[in-house]
Amino acid sequence: MLQKVSLFPLKRDFFLFLLACGFILTYALLIEYQNYKKLTYFDSCIVDATVLKQYTKTKETKRGKLKSYQVLKLKSDKGFSFYTTVSKNFTQVKGKKLQLIIFADAVTFHEYFTSFYARSIVLQVDKSQSLRNKLDAHLSQAHNNAAIANIYQALYTAAPLERELQTLFSNLGVSHLLAISGFHLGVLSALLFFLLKTPYKFFQDRYFPYRNAKSDLFVLVASTLLVYVLFLDAPPSLLRAFAMLLIGFILYDRGMKIVSMQTLLLSVLLLLSLFPRLFFSLGFWLSVSGVFYIFLFLIHFKQLNKYWQFFLLPFFVYLLMLPFSLAIFGTFSFLHPLSILWTTLFTPFYPLSILLHFIGFADLFDTLLESFMTLGKVQNTIPIPIEWLYLHIILSFLGMWKKYFMWLLLFYSFSIFVYAMYHVT
Repeated sequence: MLQKVSLFPLKRDFFLFLLACGFILTYALLIEYQNYKKLTYFDSCIVDATVLKQYTKTKETKRGKLKSYQVLKLKSDKGFSFYTTVSKNFTQVKGKKLQLIIFADAVTFHEYFTSFYARSIVLQVDKSQSLRNKLDAHLSQAHNNAAIANIYQALYTAAPLERELQTLFSNLGVSHLLAISGFHLGVLSALLFFLLKTPYKFFQDRYFPYRNAKSDLFVLVASTLLVYVLFLDAPPSLLRAFAMLLIGFILYDRGMKIVSMQTLLLSVLLLLSLFPRLFFSLGFWLSVSGVFYIFLFLIHFKQLNKYWQFFLLPFFVYLLMLPFSLAIFGTFSFLHPLSILWTTLFTPFYPLSILLHFIGFADLFDTLLESFMTLGKVQNTIPIPIEWLYLHIILSFLGMWKKYFMWLLLFYSFSIFVYAMYHVT
């Protein structure tokens, strides 16, 4: 049996790769800085942006009166995100494009990369609907319950979940299922491969038997997924997954190791070099962490039977991602561990729900989803000190080199799990 080769057999090759990434990153940062200077050169600037979120907020004024207004979260055509406020009677514009004058002269370069608040004047609301808006509208019409429609919008068009739904699914530990990421991309790629394999084989046998079926099918699947990623405006977690899909196939096609931390590092460095804004994306880093623990399991337990790997991997990833969930979000319930079961059941549910929407039975699972949502109303707030998460991350990195530290990491994560369960029972 041929042994898989490493991508960087020599340290010099790896340092040359780092140097290339450094040049790309520098160029990307220069472009971003130029755009930042244009934004802040004058007191105000006209921008075109899409409304991602719209919600009402109430606060107490200095005179003790309550004041209500609406908050808009927008993403500009230049890629930066920002918040602004409008009157409480402002029309619903979620998902629509606006032209605004924003006063961003005091915005720092760091805020430009993350997000910032800016006073604004709305000049124009684009009333035309994009294909994505039309799909969201179609999903709203297909479901009587607006919350259910919002769930499917999040699954298919990466629409933001309403705040109440975010809390419900966070309590159940399944927020990752509603945010399109590598998990969804994996299901979609497997589905596309299954659908394309038979017709491709039919034409290959008759017209081009000399072609490599795996390579051609991968190009077809990857091209379709690329269109989907661009259609969704490249969410960070989905962008990471697509990059790893491309890199993984290139390495596989050349007989190199795929399941290695080197592959993950290569993907992360390339993405951060090309899109430095990802450095400040929580979704991106949580997605990277999930893949890191999958690889950590496969590296240390590669001798296990495949069936045992399939059974134990979800438990392993759940335990090791739990400290991130508690430290960042702080929500937990006694039903939280069942997210392992919900994640397993989601694998057939996702492609089946797509099929049902195509054949006119979109609401078949609505009652089931409504019952599922009632489970998430049980909530406990159990935040853990951020120092606990730092220790968890240190043990995670040490676990790459020594199995002893991996077992210590598992024990540490299990202790945090017991701590969380103790505070909800």
